[in-house]
Amino acid sequence: MKTVNGKVWFKTLGLILLSAALALAGRWVEVVRVIDGDTVVLKNGTVLRYAGINAPELHPKGRPPEPLAREAFHKNQALVKGKRLYLEPSQRKRDRYGRLLGYLFLPDGRLVSEVLVEEGLAMVCFYPRSTKYFSRLLRVQRQALQKRRGIFATLNSKEPFYIGNQRSRRFHRPHCPYARRIKKKRIFRNLEEAFRAGYCPARDCHPWPP
Repeated sequence: MKTVNGKVWFKTLGLILLSAALALAGRWVEVVRVIDGDTVVLKNGTVLRYAGINAPELHPKGRPPEPLAREAFHKNQALVKGKRLYLEPSQRKRDRYGRLLGYLFLPDGRLVSEVLVEEGLAMVCFYPRSTKYFSRLLRVQRQALQKRRGIFATLNSKEPFYIGNQRSRRFHRPHCPYARRIKKKRIFRNLEEAFRAGYCPARDCHPWPP
């Protein structure tokens, strides 16, 4: 009886581990609609937000679209709409708006987010538990910075310096009230330094676009 129970226990454990592995492995999906440069809708109605990047805002509240937001939207649409792609889930399952987080791969193996960053139509943003491709995307972003592509074409800093939060990896304007509360600060002389270090703009004081 002990042997039988032991076999059942190991079999059950094996099924649990297999199910977990399959969930982490991802799946093939179809994109039916593109919302903006970093958000799409899947065939089953799920809204997917690309993990680890931010594209220019196409529909910011109370403000006009950010520079190159339409270009990012059209590029994303050309890459994914109506296509079957491989979705790898992020370790962090959903964002604060309830959107699914993950990474989309084209049939040729390219990471969609990487293509957008490479063309300067999105920027790398650090999010806890969404860091698997952070280093890979940052390498591409540094190349886009060097070539002055897309949103990195003109990096005219409007401030004498910027204050980075080492914990969140966001940067602020020097007089932003939130910047004064940061305990672990990092000072950047200009926008390029901040982007090269993998920091992205904080939304509260809008240090970007300049």
